[in-house]
Amino acid sequence: MSSGSWQEITQRNARSVQTLIGWIFWDPGAIRRYEALGLAGPLGYIAARCAPLAPAGPEAVCAAFGSISPIGIAIAFDILKTPEAFREVSKARDMAVRDGFEEFAAEAIEPLSSLRTQLWNVVDALPLEGRVLFATHRAAPRSDDPLISAWHGVNCLREWRGDSHWAVVVAHGLTHGEASILHNSWVNYEPDWLARSRGASDEVIDAGWADLERKGLAQSRTITPEGVAIRQNIEDETDAITTLPWELLGKEASVAFAETFEPACEKLLARVDLTAGPNYQPASRIRL
Repeated sequence: MSSGSWQEITQRNARSVQTLIGWIFWDPGAIRRYEALGLAGPLGYIAARCAPLAPAGPEAVCAAFGSISPIGIAIAFDILKTPEAFREVSKARDMAVRDGFEEFAAEAIEPLSSLRTQLWNVVDALPLEGRVLFATHRAAPRSDDPLISAWHGVNCLREWRGDSHWAVVVAHGLTHGEASILHNSWVNYEPDWLARSRGASDEVIDAGWADLERKGLAQSRTITPEGVAIRQNIEDETDAITTLPWELLGKEASVAFAETFEPACEKLLARVDLTAGPNYQPASRIRL
């Protein structure tokens, strides 16, 4: 691999960052642990991911998540009720992370664990402004387990990019319904699949289409070329404003990150295909 520009490195590593984290969302071992805590379906993912922000309440979590159903978030809070209960879910998730790596991507354990200090040095140097979900994850207690600690460092990079991405989406004047519809078209999924996979109601989807048509970005519930171009611009802008973590890590280490973890990430993405389906985790998919 040639070193490439920082934006090219960022674009490439964003896929591995997403995959190293996202496979756990549908992992059967994690789901079993969530169900033991009273959380069925996607509620465990919601609770584990938002645990550091849970003390701020469901409205703050809805704002930070951007595209996840407020109804699902409200149900998770109704079940768990206290920040301590959310932390138990995140602990259960961490146990599933270790078990999953040992079973499905054992070759990634040592290199990921060895990056723990470097990853946290990068995370601690990143700016907090406008990145609330990242900030709460960065402030959370850090595990003594090298693998879990490094995994959380990667997760912080993911949340920093995610917060940055939503800033771009909002700057384009898009609601979460509109954003999901545009993203769905950009990745060429069947109509409305992505919005529905995130729990959007018919009312939210219909409103999203109406707003996109009013803006000239859709016609007869089909995204126009202008709409697809805006979604591509959002992706390009996100890559452009999230190069800093890789610049802080350094070019050699950033290129090594790509080359080291991409093979394991292909295995983890294959797990997503089996446990959820081939449309899930679109940020890990290569756009065709």
